[in-house]
Amino acid sequence: MSKVMPCLWFNGEAEEAANLYVSLLPDSKIEVVQRNTVDGPGGKAGTVLVVEFTLAGQRFMALNGGMKVEYTHAVSFKIDCADQAEVDRLWEALLADGGKASRCGWLSDRFGVSWQIVPTALPKYLGGADRAGAARAMQAMLGMVKLDIAGLKKAYEGG
Repeated sequence: MSKVMPCLWFNGEAEEAANLYVSLLPDSKIEVVQRNTVDGPGGKAGTVLVVEFTLAGQRFMALNGGMKVEYTHAVSFKIDCADQAEVDRLWEALLADGGKASRCGWLSDRFGVSWQIVPTALPKYLGGADRAGAARAMQAMLGMVKLDIAGLKKAYEGG
């Protein structure tokens, strides 16, 4: 187990967020739900303070810190997707109920957490031996919101 565990700050939604995230990827589960023992900044006694969860094998902690703190794109979580169906499924699930799409495969979920939903094929097109094709694929990606594998491939191949 890693010594490093990212901690996500929430204002009462830690358990809801952790449940959403673990529902999306294999090898994910809630590990520990710790409740407040007394009234405090994190909430009233008996409410959730901390949720430790595993997301695709990576441990995380979600903390109800007692106030809203805005996330930025300075920290995001990248999910490698095997195919377009996985890109589409995760994109829709993370945008549901108030998420916001950005550019180049980035989005913020309804809690404000930033995600990169990236097909595993992307490096093949952006870093391929055909430098002109890679440049075309980069230009195509820069014009995309959700990444489209077929569009990236078409751009790389010059179609």
